[in-house]
Amino acid sequence: LLRYLDEAIAGPAVARTLPYERAVENMMIAMEGDFTGAGYRMVMNQDEARRDAMRDAMLAQFRRLNDYLEWRNPDGTYLFDRFGLAEAVFTPMFVRFAFLDYYEGFELPPGADYDRVRRWREACLAHEAAQQVSAEEVVKVYYDYARGAGNGALLPDRTRSSFVFEPDWRERPWPPKDKYRPAASDAVLGLA
Repeated sequence: LLRYLDEAIAGPAVARTLPYERAVENMMIAMEGDFTGAGYRMVMNQDEARRDAMRDAMLAQFRRLNDYLEWRNPDGTYLFDRFGLAEAVFTPMFVRFAFLDYYEGFELPPGADYDRVRRWREACLAHEAAQQVSAEEVVKVYYDYARGAGNGALLPDRTRSSFVFEPDWRERPWPPKDKYRPAASDAVLGLA
């Protein structure tokens, strides 16, 4: 869909136009599925004993991206010289993964294994295209995911999903951070 929009909408191309660069970009984009899967498995995990394994799997995905960026553009900010299609693919995940920071206390450790991908992620999150959704909105809306119920599924003893549009997320309190303790009620979440 992103490629179609890039070609159909007037304006400068987002995707690389040179065949070699397009191949490099596509190889990085191919990593998005494993990256996204690791993040969603981590946030939806309900077994506290598996928390470290989930963290390690997420860090492995970040190291993989770091290695790729080091190979292609070690001193740059983006994969190439500007925000492109790879950034358009990964940035929504970087935005959503605010739920990992909040519910799992996840952060990239310091060091060379993560320095390049950290610089890339920070630039992607600072880009104007990433300002439509805040970390606060993600955390409040994805509470049910952190409790193991995705896509609007209802948790036991709840009558409303954290994905509802009303009440607006801005009017809701921050949900409890500790997802491994008893779940919050609709009232505690500001949904009642």
